[in-house]
Amino acid sequence: MSNKQLYIGLISGTSVDGIDCVLVHFNGAMPELLATHSHPIPGPLRASVLELCKRESGSLRQLGAVSRQLGVLFADAANAVLAESGHKAQDVAAIGSHGQTVWHEPEGEHPFTLQIGDPNTIAQGTGITTIADLRGRDLAAGGQGAPLAPLLHRNVFHSPDVDRAIVNIGGFGNITALPRTGACLAFDTGPGNVLMDYWIEKNRQQNFDRNGEWAATGQLSLELLNLLLAEEYFSRLPPKSTGRELFNGKWLEARLALLSNTLSAEDVQATLVTFTASTIVSDLARYATAQEVYVCGGGAHNARLMDEISKLASDISVHSTEKLGMNPDWVEATAFAWMAQQTLAGKRIDTGDFTGARTPVILGGIYQA
Repeated sequence: MSNKQLYIGLISGTSVDGIDCVLVHFNGAMPELLATHSHPIPGPLRASVLELCKRESGSLRQLGAVSRQLGVLFADAANAVLAESGHKAQDVAAIGSHGQTVWHEPEGEHPFTLQIGDPNTIAQGTGITTIADLRGRDLAAGGQGAPLAPLLHRNVFHSPDVDRAIVNIGGFGNITALPRTGACLAFDTGPGNVLMDYWIEKNRQQNFDRNGEWAATGQLSLELLNLLLAEEYFSRLPPKSTGRELFNGKWLEARLALLSNTLSAEDVQATLVTFTASTIVSDLARYATAQEVYVCGGGAHNARLMDEISKLASDISVHSTEKLGMNPDWVEATAFAWMAQQTLAGKRIDTGDFTGARTPVILGGIYQA
């Protein structure tokens, strides 16, 4: 298969729980996943990343050092997926590296988004041309810089026969509305797993709630749910995107402090599941005339969350993207491999329906091997 044009996609999501890496061949309507690899992020480095995410001011030395360390890990992940697949660096046309978002502020006086994981280090450590900073050009064109994974959703999941929606649930959630005819639409719904992960780490020293098992032991608090849903972000119209700059532990704790009675930790977790499901289903009702909903990202494995989405969207068929032929764990990494292919070919992509960009743009910068 060395004569084929292969691409690698890399991303560390907002949960900072590891680097997702895919080796992909684009040879038809559905990308062909040749190999996948999940690369761990050491605990101390993860803590440093999260520290950068929650501070409005920090050490430039720390920022630079963490970016370099992540660059080494991203290169290690790419080399590992090659080793596991039996392919060589010379078989790969390019790497598309999303990097690690540490700040996303698309609506300030000087809009910007910052992803780290030094692409120079990736290109040098793999010998493969690396395409990175995939959000910056969109933002410069007046877009939000996010969400971008819906570009792949539109390319591979659209059907001329049925109205669909793709729901990606990572640290944050986003919806891609794919009507049979007419314009597509995508935007961030709000928190996905990020608050649930924060709460279980604080109370049980676990990185995530496997299958939503802890949440299933708690009871919904309507008072807390209403406090969470009162956030102004949910009333904004698309295009919109968000991140840890708004929804974080401090945000949650401020709302818990407004409760008339203290809740048990498991009741908070149960309510956070309903909160995520409610924001997703409410936005599906407002913006997507979907008959079918397909979920990707880590949230697809949270049985409690999937059940809650299905219950709240009782008139819609809800499945994981596995049913469409793509493992939900690898959709987002595949999206950045696909973007690398488009960028290397010099193709301008129309992101306007998703991000609000005023003109099609070539996404990312090229770091030649």
